[in-house]
Amino acid sequence: MKTADLLLAQLTDEAPRTRRVLERVPEGKDDWAPHPKSMPLGRLAGLVARMPSWIPMIVNQDSLDLNPPGGHTYNPPPLQTSADLVKAHEEGIAEARRVLEATSEDHLKKPWRLLVAGKVVNEAPRDVVLRDTMMHLSHHRGQLTVYLRLAGAQVPAIYGPSADDLTFA
Repeated sequence: MKTADLLLAQLTDEAPRTRRVLERVPEGKDDWAPHPKSMPLGRLAGLVARMPSWIPMIVNQDSLDLNPPGGHTYNPPPLQTSADLVKAHEEGIAEARRVLEATSEDHLKKPWRLLVAGKVVNEAPRDVVLRDTMMHLSHHRGQLTVYLRLAGAQVPAIYGPSADDLTFA
């Protein structure tokens, strides 16, 4: 099986799980955080929603500088409702599918670089970066479920039942 096929299968399996979490994000609590050192709920939910859009960026670009000279030009619109979060997620999933279906095994073995202020902080083959991105998404989705619980929202079933959702019981 080709690497892109494996990534597509994982993306397909994980997308509905992430959607269920995003559907539960409460409105009006974007600035809420469980601790002063924690990122706010709205920022975390937006990160989770938009992470699938990283896949086309990793496939189509050779690098990303997190602190480029002259500053960032990318300023995404806020995602203020669960519907906005789900829409952004679904758009990212759709574009990620298109890109993965169109890429080659050889291209996925080419290096991709993460930079900060022009300095390379990570370099790895694209397939490794994409695998790590999927795990990174799962990590932040799990973090978001903790935020949901602490903010008083219901936590959906993900890999098995939750106290609020016995779907998989």
